[in-house]
Amino acid sequence: MIAVTSTPTAAPLVAMIGGGQLARMTHQAAIALGQSLRVLAADADDPAAQVSPDVVIGSHTNLDDLRRVAAGADALTFDHEHVPTELLEKLVAEGVNVAPPPEALVHAQDKLAMRRRLEALGAPVPRYAAVDDVDAVDAFAARTDGPIVVKAVRGGYDGRGVRMAADVAQAREIAGEYLDAQVPVLVEERVVMRRELSAMVARSPFGQGAAWPVVQTVQRDGICVVVIAPAPALSDDVGAEAQHLALRLAAELGVVGVLAVELFETVDGRLLVNELAMRPHNSGHWTMDGARTSQFEQHLRAVLDYPLGDTDATAPVTVMANVLGAAQTPTMTVDERLHHLFARMPDARVHLYGKGERPGRKIGHVNFLGDDVAQLAKLRERAELAADWLSRGQWTDGWDPHD
Repeated sequence: MIAVTSTPTAAPLVAMIGGGQLARMTHQAAIALGQSLRVLAADADDPAAQVSPDVVIGSHTNLDDLRRVAAGADALTFDHEHVPTELLEKLVAEGVNVAPPPEALVHAQDKLAMRRRLEALGAPVPRYAAVDDVDAVDAFAARTDGPIVVKAVRGGYDGRGVRMAADVAQAREIAGEYLDAQVPVLVEERVVMRRELSAMVARSPFGQGAAWPVVQTVQRDGICVVVIAPAPALSDDVGAEAQHLALRLAAELGVVGVLAVELFETVDGRLLVNELAMRPHNSGHWTMDGARTSQFEQHLRAVLDYPLGDTDATAPVTVMANVLGAAQTPTMTVDERLHHLFARMPDARVHLYGKGERPGRKIGHVNFLGDDVAQLAKLRERAELAADWLSRGQWTDGWDPHD
């Protein structure tokens, strides 16, 4: 009898805190690597919990739940940044490989800590000030003599926790509301900008870094609605400056995994850092179809200390449009809307998240690839048309498949 030996099949295990769409798409990337993502989800119906076979139901604010999802994992990473820093520090002390580590992640959790650290590193940031009482708003306004943005120091995303003040009196009022609710506050100058950009990079524990082309993001009501990759009419010098800045910040802050550096490009050509995200990010969804290595695969490679993948674009231009829940949910099912979209636009690359529809909620995105930058306007028009159709079940250009 011939003895048969088998090759061990154990694959590295990555655990991700949060069961949203980012975890869902990270799990999709894990499958191709022979892996399965373990997720800490709040509910069995969360997007990632629907597809991962390894789900822990619990809270990101409960230490025992965090221990359960981290048990036996090669790396513990994040779908969102809202885990209390003190809990992550306890996990690290217990030997858990948290990636990115809490001393890095805090700069994506706390806007004031981020501003202060970036300023200390010489990175360009808008003028800002911490607000302990409303009189500090007056002092800042006197120093900057311009429009003011009031921000909650922690917890904001997709425009939440960020409010534009019409004048100093309103800025005082907004700051007072936050302070009365025991929410730490900062104020910033409202930057006169040409557009918003995002420089996405990845960094491994070994210190290897990789950067994707810099993209332009289009925001509406604080929510990203469109991403154009690469950013149109961006000079090589400014693009390289943004990539180098993002790679330097990843190294200086000790980031492990993907880092999105959201930037303002001012009307006079300067770059200012707006926000940091130390996880896969909405501005990187285009990479699923438009880059040689998606942000989700790259994040897994980075946290497991694999050599990083090629970040080159696979098409001259890619446009991503978010699918947002409509003000009124259509009577037509998502599946039927998808059927009609593919009949009209067979080249649409659709990614749906398995989420219930409600107004303004991100329920998916669609990517369109173009072979000529000169076609960008038409490509963007088609991407936004497709996303709106998936959202509302109505063609905004009046197209009728039966006409």
